[in-house]
Amino acid sequence: MTASAGSGTVAAAPSPSVAALTARFGPAIRRHEVSVGDTIVYVAPDRAHEVLAWLRDDPGQRFDYLTDVTAVEYRDRERPLEVVWQLRALGRGADLRVKVELDPGRPLEVDSVYDLWRGADWLEREVYDMFGVRFRGHPDLRRILMWETYREGHPLRKDFPLRGHFSRAEQTRQALAANPEAHYSIQELSIAAAYDELPGDMKERLSRGERGDVA
Repeated sequence: MTASAGSGTVAAAPSPSVAALTARFGPAIRRHEVSVGDTIVYVAPDRAHEVLAWLRDDPGQRFDYLTDVTAVEYRDRERPLEVVWQLRALGRGADLRVKVELDPGRPLEVDSVYDLWRGADWLEREVYDMFGVRFRGHPDLRRILMWETYREGHPLRKDFPLRGHFSRAEQTRQALAANPEAHYSIQELSIAAAYDELPGDMKERLSRGERGDVA
C-alpha cells in the first residue's frame, strides 16, 4: 500500500509488532504485508498458538482482545487455505492480523486458541462448520450454523456447489428430520428466546441433560 506524500508516495509502515515477532520467533514468522493500512503477519502453522499466546501476554504487545477468527479460500486451487486471527490491543488501540496457510490437499488442522481467549469458542466452531478446519484442543467442536448431522460438507469451501450436493427435496427431507435440539444443552438453548416456546416435554428432556433422541 502507498500513501501520497507531496509529489511522491511512501509505503505504509508495518506494525512495530512485526520486528518484535521476527526477533522472538525467527523463521516461524514467514512474511508480512500491509494491506489498506492493516498489518498481516504469516506464521508457521505449528507455531501459531505459541505466537498468539506471546502476542497476548508480552508486556510490549498485550493484544488482549480477539476480534475474530475466520478463514479464506481462494479460487486458485494452488493457493493455500488461510486461517485468520484478528487481534486488538485495547489499551493502545492497535490491531494486528495473523494468518497461517494450510494445504487444502491435506487435513485442515490448527491449534485452538480457546485457552487464550474464551471468545474463540463459537468463532472456531463457525470456521469448522463452514470450512472444515479442525481446531485441536477445542473443548466442544461441533457445527454451529448447520445441524450436527448435516452431510453435504462445508458450505464456504470453493468446491461446494451453489445449490449443495443434494437435491432440494433431499435437503428439505434431511432438515425436517434433523432434530437439532438433541445436540444442544439446556444452557445453550436457554440463551435463545425461542427456548420459551419449546414444548414442555422437550424442556423436561433438556433439563435432564438429554442430548440424544428419546424413545
